Amino acid sequence: MTMGRVAALGERTRVAGLALAGAVVLLADDPEAVRRAWRALPDGIDLVILTPAAAAALSSDPAAPRARRPLTAVMPP
Repeated sequence: MTMGRVAALGERTRVAGLALAGAVVLLADDPEAVRRAWRALPDGIDLVILTPAAAAALSSDPAAPRARRPLTAVMPP
């Protein structure tokens, strides 16, 4: 079984360290940057770890896809 790729999306201070665990880190410090990064997710990402602010930015975007892939998880505040 092959393990999927993981990305972390959000503010630098919350996601930068996840690169040490092998996550693809997508830095986004404001809502528009979050939406741009989401639209540009690399192929093969199966899980996106979102900061609370990134999750809020995506949930307020009517154009954000509601697909089942990639799976998302939100960090605790």
